Amino acid sequence: MCTRLFSLYKSCFCAVEIVQHLSHRAGRALYSKSPNISSDISDHPRVVGSMKYILVTGGVISGIGKGIIASSVGTILKSCGLHVTAIKIDPYINIDAGTFSPYEHGEVFVLDDGGEVDLDLGNYERFLDIRLTKDNNLTTGKIYQSVINKERRGDYLGKTVQVVPHITDAIQDWVMRQAKVPVDDDDVEPQVCVIELGGTVGDIESMPFIEAFRQFQFKVKRENFCNIHVSLVPQPSATGEQKTKPTQNSVRELRGLGLSPDLIMCRCSTPLDNSVKEKISMFCHVEPEQVICVHDVSSIYRVPLLLENQGVVGYFCRRLNLPIETKPRKMLAKWKEMSDRSDRLLEQCSIALVGKYTKFSDSYASVIKALEHSALAISHKLEVKYVDSADLEASRLQEEPVRYHEAWQKLCSANGILVPGGFGVRGTEGKIQAISWARKQKKPFLGVCLGMQLAVCEFARNMLDWKDANSTEFDPETEHPVVIDMPEHNPGQMGGTMRLGKRRTIFKTKNSILRKLYGDVDHVEERHRHRFEVNPELTQHFEEKGFRFVGQDVEGERMEVIELDDHPYFVGVQYHPEFTSRPIKPSPPYLGLLLAAAGRLPGYLQKGCRLSPRETYSDGSGSSSPDSEIADLKLHSLAQE
Repeated sequence: MCTRLFSLYKSCFCAVEIVQHLSHRAGRALYSKSPNISSDISDHPRVVGSMKYILVTGGVISGIGKGIIASSVGTILKSCGLHVTAIKIDPYINIDAGTFSPYEHGEVFVLDDGGEVDLDLGNYERFLDIRLTKDNNLTTGKIYQSVINKERRGDYLGKTVQVVPHITDAIQDWVMRQAKVPVDDDDVEPQVCVIELGGTVGDIESMPFIEAFRQFQFKVKRENFCNIHVSLVPQPSATGEQKTKPTQNSVRELRGLGLSPDLIMCRCSTPLDNSVKEKISMFCHVEPEQVICVHDVSSIYRVPLLLENQGVVGYFCRRLNLPIETKPRKMLAKWKEMSDRSDRLLEQCSIALVGKYTKFSDSYASVIKALEHSALAISHKLEVKYVDSADLEASRLQEEPVRYHEAWQKLCSANGILVPGGFGVRGTEGKIQAISWARKQKKPFLGVCLGMQLAVCEFARNMLDWKDANSTEFDPETEHPVVIDMPEHNPGQMGGTMRLGKRRTIFKTKNSILRKLYGDVDHVEERHRHRFEVNPELTQHFEEKGFRFVGQDVEGERMEVIELDDHPYFVGVQYHPEFTSRPIKPSPPYLGLLLAAAGRLPGYLQKGCRLSPRETYSDGSGSSSPDSEIADLKLHSLAQE
């Protein structure tokens, strides 16, 4: 009886191996026939094997920091000389993030190609200094839409279209195709693809993606696929004990779905005790070295250093057989110096951020990062004062006088004022009040997108005496439509109808502060996201009063940059420069705001837009030449690449 059972088991096991082998070959054949792949897999048998995939999943709770960890993993691998790309998977059914409220899912990040994507792609771009495309953000909506379109065309030859295998195959094909798209300036094909799966393990929305990657690990072979699971280790204040049960349950559920984590990264408030690491190791079927502690640190820029210090690079090198050279990692050395200097900053500079989504900081994630990059570049500690623009309006004085006076106190005590982009009429009058105060008091001011448009409205009302001047977005019947609807697409739908993506701005004069900040270039290319623009028919009236439109589009029809004469720094930009800001390459409009707020803009311009030696990042060689250090970091020109 036992012999018969063993024989039956052996035959079943062989059958499973045959099925897996055939499915693997079928997957390779399907991939090689894809029209979007430039080379044939059969001709280059190492193409699939050469690409390394690192999947980052999360457990226990969402918003645990998977995006920062995924970015940090990519950063330490890039510092080793590898070309790294990143993909973010969002299980929601929306096609993209374009129609989200900032309170719903944070800011909408815009890419060069106009893709409106999840804010985590902003983290990838900032950490890795890469340029992604809209296809690097994969959603359930995109996958189902592509499969349904194929079904309507008859691509499935009358078969029943199901989640398995059609949806899961589409996910795998998308990932394999997009992983090969160059994202660096040198156009070299990436070697490593970091994939972040949004949400938490066990969510019904993410089940097709988990199943897709369960199959995917066999398709690309074990030596090319690695899973990082990010979990929460809570520490209740009542006992102070670090609890491992949530992590155990999360890993058990993940393993039950067919994925076994190679690294368990534990988010915790304090460093993990060795006993806690050993407990997680024992119950989660991993070595203690595979349990990584990601505790709270002073700056997110310390996370790559935290991972590197725990041997993550060495583990990836062994686990994925990565071609990593054993040389000093200069990039991480600069990150360490940047993080150390960030902790030592003493001088402080405050910026009042006047907006309508100030209760949720992720609503302005890229704006805050751009301010941080600029503050760090001039060795100042940044203080952001969030001011709800509605609290600045006269109606608030009648309803809640305390909130009204507190908002104005924040505004008046700040060193500079920033009015970011936005949509909708609520709070616009408060923003105009803030802009008026900045103009009259000669307080450094930067208006971005809607902020620039409202600066035009404010100047028209108070300096041109057009009392009803407004945007047709807020008052379609105004007699002085200084801001009008100028769409690039047919506005028949809410999604994808704006002027989106990278566009060129031409500087019309050499006597421009912003032009000098960009490195005295003739033009820049920045990312846009808007429907309304300054009415070109009325610009002459503004120019006569010293309100200059120094930057325009290639055709000269769209006003892109404004500057005000006889003001320390009164600048507005129609585009969103925050999307291209980097930790060691800050955005020029934001850098100008911080310099002006710190009272150092005139000196900076006199020096030819160069930072002082103490404000640059050395390479540890002892060199005292600021020019070479700035050139090494591309801070000498501050021009957008």
